[in-house]
Amino acid sequence: MAMVWLQLQRIITKGDANLFARTLPNSTPYYYSSRFFSKSNPYVVKVGIPEFLNGIGNGVESHVAKLESEIGDFQKLLVTRTLKLKKLGVPCKHRKLILKYAHKYRLGLWRPRAEPIKA
Repeated sequence: MAMVWLQLQRIITKGDANLFARTLPNSTPYYYSSRFFSKSNPYVVKVGIPEFLNGIGNGVESHVAKLESEIGDFQKLLVTRTLKLKKLGVPCKHRKLILKYAHKYRLGLWRPRAEPIKA
């Protein structure tokens, strides 16, 4: 086991002296490439149920009035389960979208844009 580890360590150190310090031809490290620093998209500052559902799109925004009256708070919508949405009469495809984007929002991976996307 120790022999395998030593061989693996030699391969790593010989083959690529510093794996993370590769540079581009202009001697800028590849992880500082400018393509990753593009202009950020404008996001809605305060997110409520209408902004959230409009950000999702795909017809989900038709349930704004129903969800605002029954659930009321955006934070409650983020933890609402599928059975509650089903009892409110939200179709399966829309439930899946709401739950998917609520999960992404909780993780910080998605936020609704300030302007809706024009298709």
